[in-house]
Amino acid sequence: MAPTLNGEVDIVIPTIRSLNFLENWRPFFEPYHLIIIQDGDPTKEIKVPEGFDYELYNRNDINRILGPKANCISFKDGACRCFGFLVSKKKFIYTIDDDCFVAKDPSGKEIDALAKHLENLTKPSTPYFFNTLYDPYREGADFVRGYPFSLRAGVPTAVSHGLWLNIPDYDAPTQLVKPLDRNTRYVDAVMTIPKGTLYPMCAMNLAFNRELIGAAMYFGIMGDGQPLGRYDDMWAGWCTKVVCDHLGYGVKTGLPYLWHSKASNPFVNLKKEYNGLFWQEEMIPFFQSVILPKKCTNAQECYLELAKQAKEKLGPVDPYFNNLADAMVTWIEAWEEFNAPANVKNGSA
Repeated sequence: MAPTLNGEVDIVIPTIRSLNFLENWRPFFEPYHLIIIQDGDPTKEIKVPEGFDYELYNRNDINRILGPKANCISFKDGACRCFGFLVSKKKFIYTIDDDCFVAKDPSGKEIDALAKHLENLTKPSTPYFFNTLYDPYREGADFVRGYPFSLRAGVPTAVSHGLWLNIPDYDAPTQLVKPLDRNTRYVDAVMTIPKGTLYPMCAMNLAFNRELIGAAMYFGIMGDGQPLGRYDDMWAGWCTKVVCDHLGYGVKTGLPYLWHSKASNPFVNLKKEYNGLFWQEEMIPFFQSVILPKKCTNAQECYLELAKQAKEKLGPVDPYFNNLADAMVTWIEAWEEFNAPANVKNGSA
């Protein structure tokens, strides 16, 4: 069946290689528009299989389009994908890595991950009271006895966080001690992450409502020239969860699954993550204690306040966080330029 939201969705893919993996996704992705962010050497030719509607940006394009603000987009890091979020004009974004393939459910049926994400995003979330049957809006489920009727309408869903079969999303130390671990468990469940609870967001199977939360879905400055890597999606996940909690939006996790085929090198990863393994013990308490003022009524205002508080509270941990906070402000400046009311085609600014 043809997708019903293909005019409202962009698929954002960061890559350093030709995108032959799209052949595996052709039945599910071909009706949609792709935004491809080429990381690394901009002179390298990136080949995209025929039949896909796409636009391709490399580092030269990012520098040309953003000018002095281009320094807020990471180089040689998956965080470059957020440039695709910036230039998109669609309501929904799905982002996926180029080493991820179509998974199958226990019956052997191929999983249309994007369709499931859109189902999650277009149904409410329940962050204020946990339903023990998980997502009550799924077919065959409902609210259980004792669930307050006043909360059953739910709230808008801003983020849909999908999972992965085969190669788990481990940090470097866990990769080193469990090199043969494979995730073979398919859990047929979707749940809303409760208000006040953080989670480790992975960007290789992620969708979100750009109109609700896009301005806060910034992956920071990481990778080349920075003392931190592989925390880009973690940072964006913690920021967006705090903003969603403040604005009254929901975050879902669980289905859909995809097949993650390639484990990255744990020794390379350890070099990138080394500082983060220490700093996360400061970052997570910071986000757990953040209080956003009532005057912050949209994602942009919330994110600027987060940048201010991050500089105050995390700046003393390391000067990197001062630079990160400055980049967060630059990101919002770029976001507001690209999303001024006259330029918006889908939804509100």
